[in-house]
Parts: sequence; structure tokens; C-alpha cells
Amino acid sequence: MKIQNPILTGFNPDPSICRAGEDYYIATSTFEWFPGVSIYHSKDMKNWRLVSRPLNRISMLDMKGNPNSGGVWAPQLSYYEGKFWLIYSDIKVTDGRWKDSHNYLTTCDTIDGDWSEPIYMNSSGFDPSLFHNPNDGKKYFVNMMWDHREGHHNFYGIVLQEYDHNQQKLVGDKKVIFKGTDVKLTEAPHLYYIDGYYYLLTAEGGTKFDHQSTIARSKSIEGPYEVHPENPLISSWAHPRIYLQKAGHGSIVQTHTGEWFFVHLTGRVLPKLADPLLDPRGYCPLGRETAIQRLEWRDHWPYIVGGNYPQDEIEGPNITEHPFDPIPIKEDFHAKQLPLDFQTLRIPLGEDIVSLKARPGHLRISGRESLTSLFTQALVARRWQHFKFKAETKVEFEPNNFQQAAGMVNYYNTENWTYLNVTHHEEKGRILDLMVHDNTVFSQPIKGKEVILPQDNSPVYLRVEVDYNDYQYAYSLDGTNWDKIGPVFSSYKLSDDYIRGGGFFTGAFVGMAVQDTSGERLHADFDYFIYDPS
Repeated sequence: MKIQNPILTGFNPDPSICRAGEDYYIATSTFEWFPGVSIYHSKDMKNWRLVSRPLNRISMLDMKGNPNSGGVWAPQLSYYEGKFWLIYSDIKVTDGRWKDSHNYLTTCDTIDGDWSEPIYMNSSGFDPSLFHNPNDGKKYFVNMMWDHREGHHNFYGIVLQEYDHNQQKLVGDKKVIFKGTDVKLTEAPHLYYIDGYYYLLTAEGGTKFDHQSTIARSKSIEGPYEVHPENPLISSWAHPRIYLQKAGHGSIVQTHTGEWFFVHLTGRVLPKLADPLLDPRGYCPLGRETAIQRLEWRDHWPYIVGGNYPQDEIEGPNITEHPFDPIPIKEDFHAKQLPLDFQTLRIPLGEDIVSLKARPGHLRISGRESLTSLFTQALVARRWQHFKFKAETKVEFEPNNFQQAAGMVNYYNTENWTYLNVTHHEEKGRILDLMVHDNTVFSQPIKGKEVILPQDNSPVYLRVEVDYNDYQYAYSLDGTNWDKIGPVFSSYKLSDDYIRGGGFFTGAFVGMAVQDTSGERLHADFDYFIYDPS
């Protein structure tokens, strides 16, 4: 069985893999998108299905006001004694000298059940994980430690502390067990005990193109740890021409057939049209994705089969292939809940903002704040997962002033988006307009040439077609005859690699949004949403 990479396409970074019997699960980061943490299930390591977003209550995750790319960083999932254990962060500050990182634990007997109320762990740094030590039965908590002091590198080292689940708190002394290599930016610690050694897997070099995974081992959990003789375990940095870039930040699993695999973060760049090979290295609007590699062991060290860089295709485990039914391309909003692929920003949106009940067969969204808000946006969106796709929706909306808008948005963060929307003009009445936010620069590219719509509540069909480097909107009044509208936009502007200031970690989304900055909270009804990669 061959496995083609990446296995989780679109914004799915920082994978943490675990096995429960003959079932495999990967948890990935969600940052400011709610519900928090994406968990995927597989029976064969090749075919994966999104089965849970566990942080689905405000008591577990309240990100209102969180900065762009704050929120849930690098969750860690484990299975021990018949229970799933999930460690996660809520990052409240991302700029300047500090990273305010609050770390929590939640547990559940089933992967898609109701997870427990969170147990607070610490706030000393991010990328935490929990290790269940088979030698002494104790649990240990590790995370990178943040150093804000002038003249110090921010990434101080990996800190270890025992966790007592009976007391539901960390106990005993804290010990820095690994300071990392000269690559620095040492983060994402995962501990394993394999054949007499403790292995400490970390990520280094930052999460851009110079990313890597570093592994070290020790006979004692507290170290000292010796680094792999041919470190890094994986990196794309020395291979600018390969398909999978940004390789690093990963985790290890042994299958029930005794084979070893490594899942890791990666990114795929848009095809280059004129740029040189190395600078800029590339743009990844699909965000950071998840790939898988086969591991082999030599002299008690793991190695990536094929070399210490990501392989496009690998030989899968000796397991019968288990595909899942394909996900329908059209969501018609007849179910009681939105599919897991849809998310909102920072907080859950209640029935008063997003409703599948108010008008059965439709998604009713009631307008709230602007697309630049860090608080309450009435936006429902899903990830870009393909370089080429079509998204489409049908909206009914009858605005009465220019502060009201509803339509389709392609969104990276509050500073970067494009928005095809039905709104109101004092002289023209109901119109179709385009709004753009490009690294905080606002524009209306069809100003003065807006499309005048029928002055009733008749539906408007909206579409975007994404074709690798470009995307463009279109509209229709009957669902059959389509007209392109506005300029051709550049996909790279919805990528980590373009965003002003750097330090952003998500990916492009497409979805439905309603704004009403008048405070009237006017609603729009969306009849369906199509995401079609064919």
C-alpha cells in the first residue's frame, strides 16, 4: 500500500499521533478557529477522516480578543489506560517580548465524546505534552520555556515536571532537561521510552522553510540527552526543489503490526512563475499540512527511510487499506449541526447568530462585527484544502443601509481577506460590492461600478474559482448564467509567508459572512455551500 503525501491537506499543522488498539488518531492545531483542535481517525494510516473537534465549549476555550494566530497551538494527544488525554494551549499574547501561554489537560473515554472540563497545568511556555512513563507509572509534563529577558534567547529550553492526576496538578521540582542545538528555537517536545532509552523529539529552527525535527536520547528521563549523530531527523531546508517544504514538528507512533512511522508538519508552495528559487522560497496558502514518513532503526536511533527529508510517497504499513466514504461536495444545511469542516472565529456562535433552525434547510447568519474584529464575527468558513477548487453559495439578504453586508469571503486573518458581498447604496439601492483588506490596506476595487441587484429579497448566487496562483469571484441571479466580477486576486496573499510582520500560522479559508455594524443584527439566509475540488 502506497501513501501519498500530504495525508491531511490544508491547514493542519503540528500533528500529534497516537494509537488506540488498531485505531490511529492525529490531533492538529487550530489557533484562533473554533471549535479547537482537529482530531482525525484512520485504520490504515493512509485514509483519514475528521471525527472530532473536542474544545467545543466556552468553558474549555474562550478566545474572544485573542490575537491573530493566537489560541490553540500544538495540541498533544495520547491514549493510556483506556482513556484519551489531550494537552492544549490557549495563547493570549503573540507580539513583543512575551508569549502568554496557558496550558490545559482534558480527557475523554471516546474520541468523539464530551471531553472533561479542563485542568489548568501551567503558563511557562507553549507546545506542552504529557508523557505516561511505563517504568515508574508516573506522568510527566514537558513544554518549551519562554524567556522574555533582554539579551536572552526567547526559547530557554525544555522543562520537565511530574503531573499527579489524583491531585490534578503539577508536583515536584521543575527541571530543564534540554537546551536544544545551535539551530535554536527549540520547541514541540515529545517524550518516548523505547528499548531502554528515553527519546526527546523536538522541533527547531522556527516553523518556516528552515524548520526541522531534532531528536535526542538518554538513559534517564532527566537527561543528559545526546543528540542524534546525523541530526536533523527531518528537514526540507537543504532541498529547495522538493515538493514538501517546511518539514519539522512531528510525532512518532508504532503500529499494531510493529512498524514505525513519523508524522510531521509540511507545506506545499504555489508554482513559481517568475520568482527565483531561494528568495522568496515560496508561498503556501493551504497553510502548514501533515505528512507521514516511514522510520527505521539503526543503533537505537530512528532514521527517515529514504533520507532525512520528506518523501512524496512512502510504503504504508502492513495493514489492509480502509477507505472512508467521500465527503459530499455540497452542504445543504438540512442537518441539525454544521459539518465538522466548518468553523467560526475565537468563540462559539449561538443560535442568535448562527442558526440551522430559524429557517430549515438554510443557514441563517445574523450580522455582527466587521471582518477586522477580534471579538464577535458572524463568519462560518472552512479551510482551503486544494490548490484548485470552486466554492459556491446562494444568499438571500435585504440590507437597508451601507453598514450591512452579507456574502462570500476568502480569509486569512483580520488583516488579510477579500469579500464579495450584497450591501446597500444610498442611490443605487441593493448592490453587489467587493471589499479587500491587504495587510490592513482597505480598498473597494469595483467602487463606482458596483452591480445593481433586484431591489427585493431575491437570491444572489456567489462563487469563487481558485486556480493555483489566482482566484476570481463570479455571481449569478439565476444559478445558471454566471458573470465574473472584480479583479483576479493572488492566492499567495492568503498565506503565512505574505502576512505583514510574520509569525502567523494558519492558512486560507473560504466561507459565508454577515456584518451589521449598525447594530440592527440583520440576518442573511444561505441555502447551500459547495466546496468542489474536482
